[in-house]
Amino acid sequence: METWKILVLFFCAFLGGLCIFLVKSDKSQLLKLILSFSGAYLFAITVLHLIPDAYSGPDHDQIGIYILIGFLLQIFLEQFSDGVEHGHVHHQHDNELQIFPYGIMISLCLHAFLEGMPLAVDHHNALIFGIALHHIPAAFALASILMQNKFSTNKIVFYLFVFAIMAPLGFLLSVGISSGAVGGIALYFNKIMGIVIGIFLHISTTILFESGVEHKVSRRKMVAVLLGVSIALIGFYVS
Repeated sequence: METWKILVLFFCAFLGGLCIFLVKSDKSQLLKLILSFSGAYLFAITVLHLIPDAYSGPDHDQIGIYILIGFLLQIFLEQFSDGVEHGHVHHQHDNELQIFPYGIMISLCLHAFLEGMPLAVDHHNALIFGIALHHIPAAFALASILMQNKFSTNKIVFYLFVFAIMAPLGFLLSVGISSGAVGGIALYFNKIMGIVIGIFLHISTTILFESGVEHKVSRRKMVAVLLGVSIALIGFYVS
């Protein structure tokens, strides 16, 4: 068991959310650049590694169907999460305060759980850092929403812990499935990966296509995107 992957996934999300107590702003340029970098990196890794691996397994002629299912599933989840997984924070009106955002929490946890699953086949460790970095702005946005809803510090820390543990749990389940240790569902592993690929494609392309005013990408964001793609390409050719 690669324990370090679990630790990286957990602490990037958990500490990323705790940064709300230091920054207390949802306009951090650093977080936006991290988001752009991780979005480009996830897209490149999905195209270079996950899609070829999924199509090389059993029932490869049906993988496209599951990719579409994953893509549509993410669209559905965003109806409840308000795009928090993209690092978005939507300000709420006073009459919306004191209400726990169940839809956001549940969809965000499910999203993180599914994102941890491809790490079982991430033999070259190409995906782990992209997912971990991607969870930093997502956790920060979640913490910001909880703070807007006047949650106590202890409750914010608790819900951040719940979110941070989701990706490691997805990774552990995926390891069990791929090794055949969890029931007899190893045959469905590639189909599950197809759903995850669809989610990754939606998340990464949404991040990349969301630009500033008049749909212009800032120079800093362009550098972050090119850096993410370049690192993914370097890992692809080195491995």
